[in-house]
Amino acid sequence: MSRIIDQGLEEQSVLLIRMGELAHETITTAIRNYFENKNVQPHVKEISDVIIAMAGKVEDQTFELIARFQPVASDLRTIKSHMKISNDFSRYSRYALDISNITHQLHGLAPCEAWIQNDLAEMGNKVLFMVKTSIDALRKHDVNLAKTISPIEREIDQMYEDVINKIISQEKTNNKCVASSILLTRYFERIADHAVYACESIVYIVTGEKISLE
Repeated sequence: MSRIIDQGLEEQSVLLIRMGELAHETITTAIRNYFENKNVQPHVKEISDVIIAMAGKVEDQTFELIARFQPVASDLRTIKSHMKISNDFSRYSRYALDISNITHQLHGLAPCEAWIQNDLAEMGNKVLFMVKTSIDALRKHDVNLAKTISPIEREIDQMYEDVINKIISQEKTNNKCVASSILLTRYFERIADHAVYACESIVYIVTGEKISLE
């Protein structure tokens, strides 16, 4: 038998999935235009602002669900997890804006050597895959899909260290390239972390199990 609170939880889930879709769109836009050295900062900021507003709506819905429907333990687990996922998806958009900012300030990877561009392009593709995985896992409530994110996150961490070490070992470096590439790898690493956190929350929603996927 359907309960009134179920409709509210479903509406919150739909809103989260839309947040995720917009976040994936804005991260994709920021990364692709970073490599093409195109300034899309105003567009990325516009979408980011929309996502932040949606996160505020998720928060409002949370308080309303608790105040009106006296949720049981399993409902509270879902509500709490939705709040955490909302934060993770809003962080996606924040890092997308950060990436568009360094494109605007430092002209992307234009001054960098080919190996840096290739390594960061590979890293960026993995990050986008992780973001999409977190959204798809939420949409399907798929625990097995959520858990597939772990090995990719470890790859991102290793690539982050490798790129930093390669840059440090270079005898001659371009200051703009160094600043731009180090910032980008850091943002990639943080986006990957939030994808993991979102997937951990999805596992918790479905199974009630608190696990670490890092």
